[in-house]
Amino acid sequence: MTSLSRRGFIGSSGLVLAGAAAVSGRSAFAAVPEAPTMKDATTQAPLVPTTGPDYQPVVTLNGWSLPWRMNGDWKEFHLVAEPVVRELAPGMKAHLWGYNGQSPGPTIEAVEGDKVRIYVTNKLPENTAVHWHGQRLPNGMDGVGGLTQPHIPPGKTFVYEFQLRRSGTFMYHPHSDEMVQMAMGMMGFFVVHPKDPAFRRVDRDFVFLLNAFDIEAGSYVPKVNTMTDFNMWCWNSRVFPGIDPFVVGKDDKVRIRFGNLTMTNHPIHMHGYEFKVSGTDGGWVDPAAAWPEVSIDCAVGQMRAFDFVADEPGDWAIHCHKSHHTMNAMGHSVKTYIGVNKKDLAKRIAKIAPGYMPMGSNGMGEMGSMEMPLPDNTLPMMTGFAQFGAVEMGGMFSVVKVREGLAKNDYKDPGWFKHPEGTVAFEYKGQKLADAPRGTSPDSGLEATEWRVKDPRKPSLGPDGKPLPAAKNPHSNH
Repeated sequence: MTSLSRRGFIGSSGLVLAGAAAVSGRSAFAAVPEAPTMKDATTQAPLVPTTGPDYQPVVTLNGWSLPWRMNGDWKEFHLVAEPVVRELAPGMKAHLWGYNGQSPGPTIEAVEGDKVRIYVTNKLPENTAVHWHGQRLPNGMDGVGGLTQPHIPPGKTFVYEFQLRRSGTFMYHPHSDEMVQMAMGMMGFFVVHPKDPAFRRVDRDFVFLLNAFDIEAGSYVPKVNTMTDFNMWCWNSRVFPGIDPFVVGKDDKVRIRFGNLTMTNHPIHMHGYEFKVSGTDGGWVDPAAAWPEVSIDCAVGQMRAFDFVADEPGDWAIHCHKSHHTMNAMGHSVKTYIGVNKKDLAKRIAKIAPGYMPMGSNGMGEMGSMEMPLPDNTLPMMTGFAQFGAVEMGGMFSVVKVREGLAKNDYKDPGWFKHPEGTVAFEYKGQKLADAPRGTSPDSGLEATEWRVKDPRKPSLGPDGKPLPAAKNPHSNH
């Protein structure tokens, strides 16, 4: 695993061990396991199991899976809650909170039936706790600070222990000052693989979290009180063009899983394929009940998984279908200038602001190919180029790259798709076509200025300007 560093073993001296609940009466622990950290923002190779049950490991988009150690029959992990710096896309970094060097934190992978022991060390400036979203476990391990356990103070380490009772797709996130800590990027994926290696097995299994930030141009820290007007719509705290592609081999069975920890729902749409919805946070969908889709909505706090066979080579877009969610650093108070002739105005402004470029009169697509100076630490609304020019996208957008001849664990970006001759849309250059006949829309005949809203509190006026007598109420005698 590239860019993976070791924090070293944390000895018992100077470290307080306290269980999220009673620690099963054991008298002593071995040294706390290592807490690996990752600084690289690119997708890492899957963490293939070398002992224990077989399973197809997941690939975390722009992320990685957390290594573990076996201690008797316990699988031990170590999470460190801490401030992190995350690159959202080339040219912009955010100062966030996360786990083990990144936001989101590393994916935890284990197998149904495993007994897991998860150490959580708090290096934040305030209390924290970790909730294992969707898991069945003892109430005292559920991770709600103040309700099911004491909060984890800064500098302390707590221990969570539970057995994984069902396979599926889960998350972890704080339940301590949740509004701030989740808004700062604290979250992670938790995948429990089936005990039977053949159960619903696929060739490639991808995971990512939907999250969002409001970060003003030139600043680095998200505005944690924002409720609706986010300007950075992310997959795993990355925005296009910083989101890595989903690289799959032709005819691979593919699963894509995602969870939503933003403040709104997201209809995720994939081009080129229909897929079967195979799982939710509640469990696996029975194959007989799985339904076909090309878009699947995911509400806040939910997770979804869908499966498909990658039998159509190409570079297929995958994105949130809310149009504002495929934009970066979008100002919500920008005026609409479509249809406005700003030619004369631009000349006058250019006299006092040389280099001024009028924009927006013909839509915003021109921004995708313009390379204009930007304030520090922000991104264009639309950016990213492909083989045919500007993609005019941002935010929650990536590409499923289906290629023939990929090795089983080859996830390197294969570059742009080489289209077979005659399969790319092209400009018509034949004989000039006559304008197509068009029907007319019905018209009321009223000019726009003739339509007025009547205030019922004010009397109607006659031609002489005097109030007209009020109409008799047919119910006045009732």
